[in-house]
Amino acid sequence: MSEFKTCSIDRFQLQSGLELPRARLAYKTYGKLNASANNVVVLPTFYTGSHIRNEGFFGPGRAIDPDRHFIVSVNLFGNGISSSPDNTPAPYDAAGFPDITLYDNINAQHTLLTRDLGIEKIALVAGWSMAGCQSFQWAAQYPDMVDAILPFCSSAKTSIHNYVFLEGVKAALQADGEFKGGNYQLPPKAGLKAFGRVYAGWAFSQTFYRQQLYRNLGFETAEDLLVDWETDHLNWDANNLLCKLKTWQMGDISDNSLYNRNFKQALSSIKARTIIISCDNDLYFRPEDNEIEAKEIPRAQHRVFKSSWGHCVASPGNCPEFADFLDSAIKELIG
Repeated sequence: MSEFKTCSIDRFQLQSGLELPRARLAYKTYGKLNASANNVVVLPTFYTGSHIRNEGFFGPGRAIDPDRHFIVSVNLFGNGISSSPDNTPAPYDAAGFPDITLYDNINAQHTLLTRDLGIEKIALVAGWSMAGCQSFQWAAQYPDMVDAILPFCSSAKTSIHNYVFLEGVKAALQADGEFKGGNYQLPPKAGLKAFGRVYAGWAFSQTFYRQQLYRNLGFETAEDLLVDWETDHLNWDANNLLCKLKTWQMGDISDNSLYNRNFKQALSSIKARTIIISCDNDLYFRPEDNEIEAKEIPRAQHRVFKSSWGHCVASPGNCPEFADFLDSAIKELIG
């Protein structure tokens, strides 16, 4: 694991009413804050992402460039680097780790930026998948602090269909007899492999498989890709996966005391210049949902990128054309 810093928050109050005695938010910064302090770019992490994986979204000559921007890459609670079921002391370890919402995550990130980094204004919050959900959350939760957001392959509220998809992969994991309600002594390997195998059917589109685009990733057959997803998920702690999954399922920028579940009010309260990017073949973050959201956000545009890659079109390295499309939009917001 590359070097990172930690923001510690004592007696961190959660939306659930519980309190973490000490919450730890792991992050890494790139570049320097300029004299005007107006070059801050916040990149939260996606579902199985980390600050390392986020490095695929910026670089020299890119729209987000550490030579011009002060980039703050923040790890999501539950990803095994920030506070998570596998690294938190009892009684909040393993299955005892509390539910964490996106609201909780952004509260902690706000503490990091304002208290630890002395930042009062954010030029851009951007991200893929759950990171994009956090972009929406930032703009609704702290509308006066965020100048622009660019969520891609994500949503401001987890749709019912998206929730059901997640129930499927969760059920595959929990069906392993070794899982034991999250109190496992050994990793539930069969469940982790099943989780990865089921997920692979959703991460890419039907057209991706029909066109055998998995060959572009170095896999001879679809089975080879499935085995790779199984192996990858064996590297994850099961409770960590389920912690983040619950956070994702509860995603709703209006589910808090600011908006009292008035979703339209939450969307209309976003002041940030907004570009939302969807993929036409994303199987769970649907363009139709983003179109509804964009109509309620005062300064929003919705753009659809057409690709057979589905949700994984945005994974760094998969589709250079998408990276160009993304960079072009980012330049419009912070160029």
